[in-house]
Formats: sequence, C-alpha cells, structure tokens
Amino acid sequence: MASFSHWVAAARLRTLPMAIAPVVVGSAAAADLESFHLGKAFLALIVALALQIGVNYSNDYSDGIRGTDDDRVGPFRITGSGASTPATVRNMAFAFFGIAAAAGLGLIIWSQLWWLVVVGIAAIIAAWFYTGGSKPYGYSGLGEVFVFVFFGLVAVLGTTYTQTGEVSGPSWAGAVGAGLVSTALLMANNVRDIPTDIEAGKLTLAVRLGDTAARWSYPIMLTVAVAAPLFFVPEHPWMWVMLLLLVASIRPSMIMLEAKERGQLIPVLKMTGLFGVLYAVLFTLGLLL
Repeated sequence: MASFSHWVAAARLRTLPMAIAPVVVGSAAAADLESFHLGKAFLALIVALALQIGVNYSNDYSDGIRGTDDDRVGPFRITGSGASTPATVRNMAFAFFGIAAAAGLGLIIWSQLWWLVVVGIAAIIAAWFYTGGSKPYGYSGLGEVFVFVFFGLVAVLGTTYTQTGEVSGPSWAGAVGAGLVSTALLMANNVRDIPTDIEAGKLTLAVRLGDTAARWSYPIMLTVAVAAPLFFVPEHPWMWVMLLLLVASIRPSMIMLEAKERGQLIPVLKMTGLFGVLYAVLFTLGLLL
C-alpha cells in the first residue's frame, strides 16, 4: 500500500506554482479593473490546484499502465513503481477532478456565468485525455497546446472574468505569459524524457522538434512571457520590473542548453516553478503600483 509520502510525491508539488500563478495574475488584472473579489479568487485557486493535481495523477496512471514510466528519469511515479494499484491512482485522479468541478460550479453559480460550465467540462476532458484514452493527444505533440490554453488563457482570463465580467489588455498579456511559463515547464520535463519517450512511442513536441530545438524553445518561451506585459508600460510604468525575470531565467536556461545528462534537467522543473511564482508577483506589482 502506498504511503502518504508516496501520494504527495506523485502529486508532483513542484508543478503547483503553475496552477497558483495564473490565478494571481488574473486576480491582479481584476484588481486593476477595481473589481477584485477574494472569495471568487479563492474558488478559482481551488479549481486550478485540484485540476493540476488531477492531471498529475492521471498522467501517472496512464503512463504507468502503458509502460512509459518503466525506465524514466525524474520524479517518483506511484503507478510505474508498483507502490499503488493503477485503479487506485485513477480513482485519485477522478477525485481531484471532482473537487475541481465542485469548486468550479460554485464559482459559476456565484458569478452567474453559466456558459462557463462548457469550459469547465472541456478542461476536465482535456486533462484526462492528455495521456488517457486510446489516442492521448499528449502522445502526439499537443500537450503544450493544452497547457498553454488551459493553464494560461483559460486560467488567467477565467479568473479575471468571473470577478469583473470583462477582460482587459493586461489580462491577455498575463494569460499569454503565464501560459508560456507553464509550457516551458512541460518542455523542460519532456526534453528530459526524450530518449524514453521515443522508446515508448510517445511523440511529445520535444520529440518532434528534436533535442536542440526543444532545448532552445525553453528560453524563447520565457523571454516572450516577460516581453508580453511590457506592451502596457505606457499605462503602467512599473511594469518594467518584469525585466528582472530575464536575470532569473539565465540559470535554468543555461542548464537546459548545456546539460549533458538527462538527470541534470530535473532542477529546471523547480526553477521554472519558482520563476512562475516570481512572474505572478512582479506582474501584480507592475500592474498595481
């Protein structure tokens, strides 16, 4: 039987900043429109965190039963290691999807934006079929699209819209930026796994691009993420503070470009998570000061 520490490890806590950051960015945009609502922001945060953990357990289950994780360098896998039965891991994923659905429904009822039910259902379906089902789109190089859309555009703009009933230019910039940071995190993970993914027939975007191009996409995505909010410097002069992130991007980018051993890429995941948190903090300061 898997221990509590096994479940915590399989939840992959290093990815959770990618769920927190978009809600912070979206809430900052709502505050800029003078409509920040703490209660709605909290529900949006629950949705994002539960969906992220659900995705992590779902990926663990689906990759585990396919044998993709049999020889994987990286974080602990609860299914592939045999610490828990696949059915239990699958049910845990469904439980967190249920939490996300319940919090999302509460947010929809509170904001009276009933059409968001469709968006919520789409998010859960996309989360499961990333690696689940007979033809997972994550195995075809489309995982980054899911991450950018749902952990960038939907998470940020949805957070803003449920609080304000509208979206703004800065919210769009923040959505693009947060989405690219999350996509960069996934790219770092997939570059590390290129050899084993090729053997398992998992054609991630990193596999399709090839090792060199995939590595270079990481600093490019972080740079574009930093640049997007700078379009609003005329209205928000403090947005120049985002340039500090270019300094924070140097070390993980150098590791991505120079690491020879796949295991050396593992710290990049933590660094990118911290970059995402710093991105949200500096975006908030730049927008509201």
